[in-house]
Amino acid sequence: MTEQKQTGSDYSSLSTYNEAVAWITGLIPFGIRPGLQRIEALLERLNNPHRRLKFIHVAGTNGKGSVCAYLTSALLRGGYDVGTFTSPYITKFTNRFQYNGEDIPEETLLALSNELKPHVDELADTELGSPTMFEVSTALAILYFAKVSYPDYVVWETGLGGRLDVTNVVYPVISIITNVGHDHMDRLGDTLEQVAAEKAGIIKPGVPVVSAVSQPELAAVIRGTALRNKSSLYMLDDQFRVERLEASEEEQSFRFSSLFRDLPELKITLSGAHQVTNAATALMALEVLRQYQALVLDEEAILEGLRGATWPGRMELVSREPRVLLDGAHNPEGAEALAAAISDTYKYDRLNVMMGMLENKNHQATLRHILPIVNTLIITEPDYRMKQDADELARLAEDMRESWSPALSFQLVVAKDWKDALNKLQEATGETDLGVVTGTLYLIADVRSYMLYNSDSEKGW
Repeated sequence: MTEQKQTGSDYSSLSTYNEAVAWITGLIPFGIRPGLQRIEALLERLNNPHRRLKFIHVAGTNGKGSVCAYLTSALLRGGYDVGTFTSPYITKFTNRFQYNGEDIPEETLLALSNELKPHVDELADTELGSPTMFEVSTALAILYFAKVSYPDYVVWETGLGGRLDVTNVVYPVISIITNVGHDHMDRLGDTLEQVAAEKAGIIKPGVPVVSAVSQPELAAVIRGTALRNKSSLYMLDDQFRVERLEASEEEQSFRFSSLFRDLPELKITLSGAHQVTNAATALMALEVLRQYQALVLDEEAILEGLRGATWPGRMELVSREPRVLLDGAHNPEGAEALAAAISDTYKYDRLNVMMGMLENKNHQATLRHILPIVNTLIITEPDYRMKQDADELARLAEDMRESWSPALSFQLVVAKDWKDALNKLQEATGETDLGVVTGTLYLIADVRSYMLYNSDSEKGW
């Protein structure tokens, strides 16, 4: 690792991993400030280490993390060294920065934080203002991959949107846009077409694009952006197709066909038809890299890689007695995919759902997919500063139930403390029933750590 740059000011160093994480997360009050000026200035001070890396840039409303998991797993099975940068984390801050499936060591995160801190403090004194938590995390990831671990490829998940997202500072070898839906519309635009345009902002001149965007009017936005950038575009149901074959609680299989080759039977262990789409999207990106970037990846690596991919907190069965499934469905499209996966994959007598949301989400459109299928709905609150009040969310659910035709008949329970809510869920879920915890990933993270007895759990972005 290079020596930390000396500056004219005496900036205090960080002594421990916990101090480093506290410093980075302490930048949260600076908020989410779209734009690339601060990250570009920060990376310029570090001699632009990102220019030495091969990025696979992944954007979209839902499915980004799963696509990243499929890409990482397949590349690893093919013998490549892989860096993976994702957010938010489920268990620990170090989850965000992975090399070959392993978290960044705490001592490395501390050292890189000390390398970054003087530059961050100096930028804070300029007209640009302080870099945000996500900007510093992004810079730390780039330093880790470019100066410490040296992966062959970096699987690079967008934070929010695309065009003005901090991760868009890189020039990738391929871009992926999973889908476009109703999320973060307070920041990305009032219409889905505007959201699509923001997601399409990751498309770079001459860089190929793979997308599973299905709505014709939104696909047109992606096509137009790719055309203007002279970027080859590979769209689901056009240049590649997928056919779901069989599905069970343990695994599902599908057929993949593309311009380049057909694979008659692939298997994945993540549940839901949406995960078949995610796997096919990742596979098409790998196929494009095989054709045009000399990626060497045989069929066995693909088969093993897709089947071995896991993604915590997404359709994850964490308990069998009683059966409890975790899924971070925090927006309407996520809730729709969850409802579909439950109905076509799982058998049960009663469905009990525990839900906690953040205040800036489209609650009505999300509940619309959940209310018709539940027997018991337990409303709770995540342990997070932007939590949605449980009583208000319950009133909305009650209003929707009364206005439904024909009327819905589920039991509605409010338990503001999430541990109390979880106890009620487990008590209500019998041997032949199914319990589901859903909503914000901040709730999923707490429940998952609690149920799996993970004492190393942290909280936050």
